[in-house]
Amino acid sequence: MTDFKDEDKTSKVGDQNFKDRILKELEEANRKRLLQEEAERQRRAAKAERLQKEQELERQASEALKKQEEERESLAAMQSEFTNEQSTSFALDNHKHSTETVSQSASIFHSETLSPTSPEPGSQSLNGTVDSDLANTATSEVRDWISEIDDDSAESREEDRVSAAPHLTASRYSMITKSESEVSDFSGESLVPPSEQTVVSLEAQNEAVVARIEASKTVTEEVRTPMTRRKKNYKIAAKITGVLVTIIVIVGLLTAFLGYRYVSSSLGAVDAKSKQFVTVEIPEGSGNKLVGQILEQNGLIKNASIFNYYARFKNVSDLQSGYYNLQKSMTVEEIIKALQQGGTAEPQQPVSGKILVTEGYTMDQIAKAITDNVNTKETGDKTPFKSDDFLALMTNQTFINEMVQKYPKLLADIPSADEAKYQLEGYLFPATYNYYEGSHLEDVVDQMLLTMDTTLAPYYDQISSSGRTVNEVLSLASLVEKEGSTDEDRRNIASVFYNRLTIQMPLQSNIAVLYAMGKLGQETTLREDAAIDTKIDSPYNIYEHPGLMPGPVDSPGLSAIEATVNPADTDYLYFVADVTTGNVYYAEDFATHEANVAKYVNTHLESSGSSNE
Repeated sequence: MTDFKDEDKTSKVGDQNFKDRILKELEEANRKRLLQEEAERQRRAAKAERLQKEQELERQASEALKKQEEERESLAAMQSEFTNEQSTSFALDNHKHSTETVSQSASIFHSETLSPTSPEPGSQSLNGTVDSDLANTATSEVRDWISEIDDDSAESREEDRVSAAPHLTASRYSMITKSESEVSDFSGESLVPPSEQTVVSLEAQNEAVVARIEASKTVTEEVRTPMTRRKKNYKIAAKITGVLVTIIVIVGLLTAFLGYRYVSSSLGAVDAKSKQFVTVEIPEGSGNKLVGQILEQNGLIKNASIFNYYARFKNVSDLQSGYYNLQKSMTVEEIIKALQQGGTAEPQQPVSGKILVTEGYTMDQIAKAITDNVNTKETGDKTPFKSDDFLALMTNQTFINEMVQKYPKLLADIPSADEAKYQLEGYLFPATYNYYEGSHLEDVVDQMLLTMDTTLAPYYDQISSSGRTVNEVLSLASLVEKEGSTDEDRRNIASVFYNRLTIQMPLQSNIAVLYAMGKLGQETTLREDAAIDTKIDSPYNIYEHPGLMPGPVDSPGLSAIEATVNPADTDYLYFVADVTTGNVYYAEDFATHEANVAKYVNTHLESSGSSNE
């Protein structure tokens, strides 16, 4: 008979060893799982940090992310497809592996439990029942496990759109561990986890996916970097261009300003305060360029080229040859005007100054005029002459006699010293006169007498043939100078005086009476002019004395002299001027004249008197 006790003991020992081995394997699997979870946790933390950095970079490059989004969608589709394939493959492998494991476990358990020896009837039946239930239960659990794997795979695909591939691997290991625990808890046995080769393969695949994602991001960064560089370079180039344009504009404006200042300075005087004269000769046929060079060499201008350009700009083409006395205080415009007037054939003494005698000046006014130098830009510049010295010379009989001998035609009929206040009154022609270094008053007066003699030279024969003297013509011309303002009025007024002289009618000119009163040349009001003393005892009172005065009362100009020599042919005996407009009204009879006086003089006198009251 067979001893079933030993066999049963042996079976129990085998079962105990099997359970110990299963427990060790489960502990080892659990330890690996914990290690994998820790590694996965660290990997997730690193991945989260990397994702945070990437999101920051993505926010900073919004334009580049638009293109990257298309690439990411494409990569996400590829990753999803890859994940589906891996999930399906992994589930099938696990299902097959689990089934084989359960079958092997069941077979081992069944073979060890049901030995070839005759078991006890009760024991065999029990083992068969347990074997069948265990197999059915394991198969059911495996199906549920595969279903959970499929559900988790679908969820993991959604998570893979945001998270990295290592998360998928950890999730799978979690599901494997969970399924193994459930089967172990139910059957008391353990399922074998995926092999290390399978884990390594999955990790390699996941790392490949991560590498592809990283490569895509690297490519995106490489694409984005040139774009960023181009934008940065464009901004830098724009700033540089703006700075360069600003510098060019500033330099241009500064150059224009300095150029304008230089040209303006070159057209001005070399020395505005200089009174020194420089004698230069301009050769015949000289052009503007040569003239400019001569002037620059003599220190009269600053730049010959600018002189030439200015002359061309002003269309100057009539510069005359000859000798010129020019000053460094003269501007280019003044020098051009002097060169247009013409020079002298021989060098002349430089002019120190100029004296201006205006038409209608009396001898007292001329005495003041000779003290003012008008050949300067400075107001108040004086000549070396004195008014008292001039008036003393005008009463110096020796000097007067010398002049009479020098200009016999002009001065043959001058009034005597007893008759006239100044014998040479009216004989000094009004004009501008030069004086030179070392000039005397006698030289200046001599120039004035010479100019009058030269002016009357064409009329001497005509005056002589008319039966009049030079003194009479100049005396009448001195009245015409003050009474009229236009050539036509002066010829008509001269006609009135001649008509009165013909009928021996008093000339009745206020001009002569004002001279007798010492007020001629002074400013007077209308009322003062109308209130002149027509009864004054003076040979110049031509209200009381018929005929002309002893001599002229002022220095007449050429217009008054010509009007007196060639008067108009009229029958006028009267004239009156509108005191406001200066228009002259003529009459042949006294009644018409009285009406003109009432209208053009008295009316203004009344309005002037009422306004003064």
